[in-house]
Amino acid sequence: MTRDDVLDAAAQVFRQKGFHGASMSDIAGAVNVQKASLYHHVSSKQEILLALLDRALAMLTEHISAISTQNISPDQKLRLMIRGYLTGLAENSDLTSVLLFEHRSLDKKNHARHVPLRDNFEKLWHDVLEEGVAKKTFALTDTGLATRAIMGTLNWTLTWYRPNGPKSIEQIADEYSDFILKGMLK
Repeated sequence: MTRDDVLDAAAQVFRQKGFHGASMSDIAGAVNVQKASLYHHVSSKQEILLALLDRALAMLTEHISAISTQNISPDQKLRLMIRGYLTGLAENSDLTSVLLFEHRSLDKKNHARHVPLRDNFEKLWHDVLEEGVAKKTFALTDTGLATRAIMGTLNWTLTWYRPNGPKSIEQIADEYSDFILKGMLK
């Protein structure tokens, strides 16, 4: 058993039971070891939670950053970012669920450490919207609000999306992109 095994199991347990509903015994059971054995790899549930949040943000930031720096139009970037982000959420649903729904469980010290990483990720989206405004591709009066609206829509998808549902995550991403970029007006 490795630290990564513990983190993978913890992500699954946290997704199923929530951070506060999960115990170290639950995590130990998921990796089929005694609870005491976990403490060779981690010191607490808080440490596990922070490590999972860091892992999720690093993965998503790396992927979205690579898209956001491409030499393409802001609307093309946004489409690719939406698709890449939703794919990342769906393909890593245990991990990303912890990121989206359990970050509020961080204690104050860990929360203060986590927030700048989250803000850096959000800034990637904000910067693409700002670029679109500067290039007159987007007509936005508040790019911060638009960023939060887009992120909220995308994040909530994880609560209802099913891989065996009627639409693939790519189809959903493309429809979101059309809605965000074209709106509802005829």
